[in-house]
Amino acid sequence: MYMNVLVTLDPNYIKPLKVMLKSLFLNNEEEKFSIYLMHSSLNEEELNDLNDYVKIHGSDLEEIAIDDESFSNAPTLLHYTKEMYYRLLAFKVLPENIDRILYLDPDILVINSIEDLYNIDIENSLYAAAYHDKITVKEINKLRLYPYEIDAYYNSGVLLMNLDLQRRKIDEKSIYAFVEKNKSKLIMPDQDILNALYSKNIKSLDEKLYNYDVRYYGYYKFKSSGKWDMDKVIKNTVILHFCGKKKPWKKDYGGKFQSLYKHYEKLALN
Repeated sequence: MYMNVLVTLDPNYIKPLKVMLKSLFLNNEEEKFSIYLMHSSLNEEELNDLNDYVKIHGSDLEEIAIDDESFSNAPTLLHYTKEMYYRLLAFKVLPENIDRILYLDPDILVINSIEDLYNIDIENSLYAAAYHDKITVKEINKLRLYPYEIDAYYNSGVLLMNLDLQRRKIDEKSIYAFVEKNKSKLIMPDQDILNALYSKNIKSLDEKLYNYDVRYYGYYKFKSSGKWDMDKVIKNTVILHFCGKKKPWKKDYGGKFQSLYKHYEKLALN
């Protein structure tokens, strides 16, 4: 049985996507994946290259090309294009016979099996996601998104999606109306929309397992009284997320997990 994985990107993220996929395939060798690629700007050569790359690893690439008419009524924000709606409204363009899919950002490494994550019970939730449990993150975003009530500010880089429920419960008009009303508040639009409108219907995941923010290694270790050290992370964490502006494929990156990323980068791109 294939696991469904959703990715969205432009040509600038093809190399990071290959690294993420390499880590996924290598650490889930018993699984086969249907990789659904939503895009509006990749050319035929780029698509053929990605298709070959996925097939070499025993999985399938399913292209979902988004044309100019898709989301034609969607408002945009300054430098944010209609692509900000892709993961929120993916249920509109994904095949109707798919009931769940795992969305993954390209700035991720999958370093252990995703089987438990993929099969989590989300029958009564629109999504399963993790929030980064730092008081500053939580409180600042609560204030910023007021009067919308949020108990936690979920990260949208890893989303297990209940497509059946989304098709019944999510209305794109409500999303568009929210954006029009709150344009001045939105910093990370798709993530802000997710939290303001749907945080009450998100199943919480353990961030240390399923959306480990690599910037907070010291914080996680300190908060767990040393339990979540490097050995614990490598053995147990499923998804490492390179959040923030500094990315591990850039020369000026010097984060804690740089060597691990470079290892997978070499395997993926050489």
